[in-house]
Amino acid sequence: MNARYATLLAALCLTERCIAGDAPAFLSEATATLQTRSYYFQRNYSDIRGTERSKAEEWAQGFIFNFKSGYTPGSLGLGVDATATLGIKLDSGPGRVGVGLLPVQDDGHPADEYSRLGLTFKARLSNTELRVGELFPDNPLLTFSDIRLLPPSYQGISLSSTEFKGLKLQGGHLNSTSLRNEAGDEKLIAMLGHIPQRNASSDAFNYVGGDYTFNGNRTTLSGWIGQLEDIYRQTYLGVEHKGSLGSWSLAGILGLYDAVEDGAHLIGDVDNRALHGMVSATKAGHTFSLGYQRMYGETAFPRVFANIAPLSNELPTYDFSFTDEISYQLKYRYDFVAVGIPGLALTARYVAGGNVKTGRGYEGKDTERDLDLSYVVQSGSLQGLGIRLRNAAARSNYRTDIDEYRIIFSYTWDVL
Repeated sequence: MNARYATLLAALCLTERCIAGDAPAFLSEATATLQTRSYYFQRNYSDIRGTERSKAEEWAQGFIFNFKSGYTPGSLGLGVDATATLGIKLDSGPGRVGVGLLPVQDDGHPADEYSRLGLTFKARLSNTELRVGELFPDNPLLTFSDIRLLPPSYQGISLSSTEFKGLKLQGGHLNSTSLRNEAGDEKLIAMLGHIPQRNASSDAFNYVGGDYTFNGNRTTLSGWIGQLEDIYRQTYLGVEHKGSLGSWSLAGILGLYDAVEDGAHLIGDVDNRALHGMVSATKAGHTFSLGYQRMYGETAFPRVFANIAPLSNELPTYDFSFTDEISYQLKYRYDFVAVGIPGLALTARYVAGGNVKTGRGYEGKDTERDLDLSYVVQSGSLQGLGIRLRNAAARSNYRTDIDEYRIIFSYTWDVL
């Protein structure tokens, strides 16, 4: 946490209003939770032979404490949020690091533990909120991707407003990030497809956009624009719709990204347009989905490292967003509540991609098959305990093949 933010937050609690007895109002709507995660993650690189490392494996225990205050009384409400995280190594080693659960030290060994405290000052006027400090943005240009032991965060300023019915507007200026397996603040860098562009960093990521929901909350239109300063600019237009056909529940999304280089062109030219869409149909616990994704232009899809993007066919292992790539997805999910077993769900999906411009004289192709089984205990002394098993098999003729296994146990306590 930057010192200037900590000073600002300390000043908040020393104001005359707090001293005068407003603290109960400030705390009356406060909430606090503590989540624990035990996370085992193994990746086998099945096409690597010889002296190169063919496996990465980490097992770690994580703790995530979230405190959210209420607001002080009056037309301008003030408050403070806090997030504290701790990651502890349970098992790994210098020859097995690299799946993103633990920091890797200069000597190649995984850190035994890492921790962070992030504070956020917030101010609310009517239905508009300003936040300064530790931020967790979640929008089509910068998705909140909490897919490892601890969540990533950003540092800066954000503003959100719901003054008009059905319309949510957001904007932000972010100047650093805390990566999912790091404790400190880092400069912002870009990724093109799955490749980090470590040769250049940016001073800020700026974004503004909004989502308008209408038609009885069934249809949402989205428009966003973002800038990773001196690296790339990106716009997004999207539409989502929910409906029904007889006893089937239907849903669909269609989105278009457009990105070009920005300012000093620190990673060179950026030229990408990404079209993606997905349609789903649900009945009696069964959900069937079809996804389509197409890249246009001379470069892969750009994003801020190391988050994922809400592209229809982007998966945690492969992203299917390299130059000119076309991909298709078939997904099936079954919720066992339909047969009297609430909390149990199975998801299977398969994505196939091709037409990749590899620059090696041949067409690049990818496939990935994922299986996910999750269960949340519904009653008894272990009520709320979540268990997730994941297996993925990803194959490509231009990047590394991966067999992946994840086992995650999670539990959340309500502290306040």
